[in-house]
Amino acid sequence: MDADVVTANIPVHNWPYQVVITPDGARAYVSSRNSVQVIDTATNVVTETFLDGESPEGIAITPDGGRAYIATDEDHVRVIDTGTNTVIETIAVGDWPLGVALTPSGDFAYVTNFNDDTVSVIDTDTNTVVETVDVGDRPRVVAVNPNGDSAYVANMGGQVSVIDTATNEVTTNVPVGDEPLGVAVTPNGDYAYVTNTGQVSVIDTATNEVTATIGDVRYSREVTFTPDGARAYITTDQHRVRVIDTRTNTVAGSIPLENSPGHAAITPDGTHAYITNQSSRGPVSVVAIEAEVETPPALTGTPPVGFANEPYHYAFTVTGNPAPIVHVTDGVLPYGVTLSEQGVLSGTPPIPATYNFTLTAFQFDGSGDPAVLEVSVEIKDKPSVPWGSFTGS
Repeated sequence: MDADVVTANIPVHNWPYQVVITPDGARAYVSSRNSVQVIDTATNVVTETFLDGESPEGIAITPDGGRAYIATDEDHVRVIDTGTNTVIETIAVGDWPLGVALTPSGDFAYVTNFNDDTVSVIDTDTNTVVETVDVGDRPRVVAVNPNGDSAYVANMGGQVSVIDTATNEVTTNVPVGDEPLGVAVTPNGDYAYVTNTGQVSVIDTATNEVTATIGDVRYSREVTFTPDGARAYITTDQHRVRVIDTRTNTVAGSIPLENSPGHAAITPDGTHAYITNQSSRGPVSVVAIEAEVETPPALTGTPPVGFANEPYHYAFTVTGNPAPIVHVTDGVLPYGVTLSEQGVLSGTPPIPATYNFTLTAFQFDGSGDPAVLEVSVEIKDKPSVPWGSFTGS
C-alpha cells in the first residue's frame, strides 16, 4: 500500500480520548479530560467547546447526525443536540460509563459500565434505560454489527461478550487475548477485530470463534475500518498506528505520530483519519489516506522438473491489488505436493509422473477478471550414479 501521511495536527484540550465523525463527514467530535470539542473537517479548526468541567469518555452519533450520546465519569450519558451542541437530556447509567455504540437504526444505545461489569441499554426514543445486561469483567468498549442483531463488548478480563440485541442477553463469551481494549466490526459484518496486549484477535461473527490472530501489533489500543473494509487502523502505545490489510490479516503499514494514539475515526469517504494523541499536549492528528490502485490478477511461472522422494519447492509469480489468491481449478497436483493461496508449490512427491493442472488467481473481494495458467510438472526418478563413475586414490 502507499504511505498514509499526517497532514495536520489540531490543538485540542489535554488528554483527548475519543473522536467520532458525523455521518455527513463535516464535523469531528473529540472528548478530552475536561470538555468536548467540535472540529470543522473542511478547515481542521476547532469551532466549538462544550461540557466544560466534565470528563466525557465515549461518544456515539445517531445515523441522522441529529444527536450525540456522550458518556461521562459522573455516571451519566449526556444527550446532545448537535445542531446547537447543547445538552437536551441526562440519563443515569452504571458506574463509570466508558463506551457508547448505537444500533444502525439509531433506536438503542449500548453503554459499557466499567466498574459495574454491565451494559446499559438506552431507548433513544424515550432516552431511558430499558435493560441492564451483565457482561464480563471490566467492560470497556462496545460495537454493534451492521445489521444490528449483535453487540460485541470487549471486557478487560480477557473476553468479548456477545449480546443478542433482540433479547438483550449474552449468548456467548469469546476468549481473546489479555486485556482487550478495543473492538470493531467490519463494514460487511463478517468479523469483529479485538485489540489485545500485543496482538489483534479476529472473531468470525457467524460462529463467534477466533479464526485468526494478528501478531506484531504490540500495545494495541483501538481499531477502526475504512468504509470499504479493506484496511483496519490499529492505534498503539508506541507513537504509531498500524495499518492492517484485512484480506491477509497482515501489517501493511505504519504511521508515526507525535504522541501515543488513542482513538481513530475515518471520514465517510475514506480519505482521512482523525486520531487522538493521548497526552497533555494532544493533539488530534489528521492523516491523508492514500487510495489503493486496483490492478487485475496476473499469474506466471514455469515449474522445473522434480525428482521422486526429493523436496520440491516452486513459487509462481502472483500480482494484483487486492492481493489475489491461487487455487487449483482443474487437474491434480503431484502426489505429496500442496499449493498455498500465495501460489507456492511445496512437498516431497514420491511417484514419478507428469502432472497437468490449471491454476486460477482471483481477488478475494471478487473484483477483476481472474488469471488462469495451464501448468505441467514432471517428476522423474532420482538419477542413480553408475558404479563405474567413482574415482579416487
